[in-house]
Amino acid sequence: MAIIVFQHAADVGPGRLGVTLRDHGFKLSIRRLDLPLEHPLNQHALEGFEKSSLIPRDFDNVHGVVSLGGPQNVGEDHAWMKPQLEFLKAAHERQLPLIGLCLGSQMIAAALGGQVGPMERPELGFHNLVLNPAGQTDTILSGVPWSSPMYQTHGYEVKQVPAGVTVLGSTRDCKVQAYRAGIRTYGFQFHPEFDRAMIEAILAREGDFLARTGQSESAIRAQLDKHYARFSVVADRLCVNLATYLFPLQRKLTA
Repeated sequence: MAIIVFQHAADVGPGRLGVTLRDHGFKLSIRRLDLPLEHPLNQHALEGFEKSSLIPRDFDNVHGVVSLGGPQNVGEDHAWMKPQLEFLKAAHERQLPLIGLCLGSQMIAAALGGQVGPMERPELGFHNLVLNPAGQTDTILSGVPWSSPMYQTHGYEVKQVPAGVTVLGSTRDCKVQAYRAGIRTYGFQFHPEFDRAMIEAILAREGDFLARTGQSESAIRAQLDKHYARFSVVADRLCVNLATYLFPLQRKLTA
């Protein structure tokens, strides 16, 4: 069995979350949706799975699902958008472990009936995540401070959560930063998977987005110097919690 990982851009990979999941004994099948099906990376990811599509047609050998971030937005015309939305909804209905990060979080919300749209003020850099009482008592957020700087890079947000979804945390400009749907579906608008190298690589090509936020690259790098050490500790804790608590132990032992 493997955790299906949907990657939408070359520089927005699973990062520290992928490392943590592998360290906990999980196999990852990373589907590069920005690359052709025939690309060697995708052919390798499909070993042990049906090879005609990067979006699985069933849930055979699927341990869980992670949908990563990317420069795309919900509602855009990408060949993988609709089938992935359908797959994410089906994974949630089967109560499989399901994690969405940034774009992935927005896609899960949209797949479950929520509304996603552009922000009035995009977020880029470190913004303070504040957990509400539901977040402060959620097992997956155990050990995560009630207020802490988290790295953001997004111009869209979840405008309205689906029915039955619990919001766990917010920033000043984005009310849906973390949410839980059911028992094993979690969405995070921020990027706990980013390590410093990933942040610096993505920041180097954020020119247009930097201009939209009215910030300079040097200002974001100053934030990085100030907050990264603390962010890394908290992000590691969240990733360990996801690997430890989100996946049923019996399924892990029999995988």
